[in-house]
Amino acid sequence: MAQPIKLYVHVFGPNPWKVAIILEELGVRYDTISMDYADLKKEPFESLNPNCRVPAIEDPNTGIVLFESGAIVEYLVEIWLHFQMSGQGPYFGQSIHFQRFHPNNHEPIQLPTAIERYKNEGKRVVGVIDKHLKKHGTGYVVGDKLTYADLAFVPWNVLLSDVMGEDFDPKVEAPDFAAWHDNMAERPSVKRAYKKKQTLVDDFMKSEKSI
Repeated sequence: MAQPIKLYVHVFGPNPWKVAIILEELGVRYDTISMDYADLKKEPFESLNPNCRVPAIEDPNTGIVLFESGAIVEYLVEIWLHFQMSGQGPYFGQSIHFQRFHPNNHEPIQLPTAIERYKNEGKRVVGVIDKHLKKHGTGYVVGDKLTYADLAFVPWNVLLSDVMGEDFDPKVEAPDFAAWHDNMAERPSVKRAYKKKQTLVDDFMKSEKSI
């Protein structure tokens, strides 16, 4: 289970409670640390926030310290979204590229070292998510409710067998990851989106055959 985030507040200041509301909505555990105005311009708080204002947070799970309510709210929701964009998407995409489309999809040339590298990176990404889900214990990457951070992983996770190959079984090697993805894939919104996608794929394949 993740350790609670430390949220520094002042009892009458409105901005810290913006963060508290988001934490409550997400179901993220946190401890409130009420500060006197006089202590905001002293150590140790000044090292947390050189601007000497609340809110500020310390996340013991990541070592991240942040101030400014907008930055904190963005961090709480988007840290996993950024991981999807900088980790999962690029590594999964490169794995598929070097297996199927390098230098083009008509005459692909196998580069074993590149394929191995990106398969390993894909496996590492899956492992990071699996470990986090296991430790977090809620079935979601942020808090105890679905956020768009969870859903952003779906389109590449759907292609996992293409990324890793058929010999990689996520239910065995990353069971929490596999359960999380299966839960996302069963959501009505995901099914509706992929139904539309399949219609477009079918239309495209028909047009290709007619050429």
